[in-house]
Amino acid sequence: MTNSAERAEQLDLVARLKSAYPELPDAPTPDLLDHARFSAYMKPSHDVGGEPDAPMTYENKEYENWEHLTYVICEVLAWRGIWVSEERRRIGNVDVGRAVYLGIPYYGRWLLAVARILVEKHHVSSGELSDRIAEVTERFAGGLGGALPEAQPKFAGDGSQVERNTHHLHALGKGDPQVFAGTAGIPRFGVGDSVQVRELPVVFYTRTPEYVRGAVGEIAAVAYESPAPEDETWDRPGAVAEWFYVVRFSLSTLWHGYTGPTIDTLQTEIPERWLRAVPQSAKSPHQEDAHVR
Repeated sequence: MTNSAERAEQLDLVARLKSAYPELPDAPTPDLLDHARFSAYMKPSHDVGGEPDAPMTYENKEYENWEHLTYVICEVLAWRGIWVSEERRRIGNVDVGRAVYLGIPYYGRWLLAVARILVEKHHVSSGELSDRIAEVTERFAGGLGGALPEAQPKFAGDGSQVERNTHHLHALGKGDPQVFAGTAGIPRFGVGDSVQVRELPVVFYTRTPEYVRGAVGEIAAVAYESPAPEDETWDRPGAVAEWFYVVRFSLSTLWHGYTGPTIDTLQTEIPERWLRAVPQSAKSPHQEDAHVR
């Protein structure tokens, strides 16, 4: 049981960790929020490529037991047709918000996504989850003492009665993305084609990095057919597959003030809806050099 001082201390910590744009007050009036700031607020929390930050120290850290178990749980939920991987990415990387995305360990967010999907798809209730957390917390109130926690399931469920997603039923015995092979028609682009990444509005979720939007690159590979992340992430029944491409960009045209060699390139995977053809004259210097060679 907490007292008023402990609650005040916790709220102070929340305020310090809260992600905020200090240029504006909380809940600004409409006249204070212009298009650029609205776009900044709407940017998915996992899309951090190119943002200024301090260098991160590389640590060759081994996974802990709970991290291994979390990974297994997520895979089992996919195998059993509870969710698709794009749902997990959205729930654990975007729906949590920027402060949680940057402030909680990687597999901690996976674990939050597990709880969220089980509640949202009515496999457990929020009340049942809270009661179970309180029970486990009390059981290990004295700490683990270096031992691994012992699971004490209340019962073994009947998996045959669990509702599966349609993708799981279609992909059974085929695999993913093989299940979508031959469903997207003829690719609009081919290897070597010059393309520009479209400046589409980002509503809730995308995996097309912000730093390539508007940039010109070339098709390095025609990859595979699958629904775009924007559709697949909500496990939308009947989502239409489209082609995915590996697009190559010159780093000197992507990053303002880049001082590295002009032949340095970056490749990323982009669905067809985000690409448009560009005329020969709009090709990047790197592409022109490549054709000369």
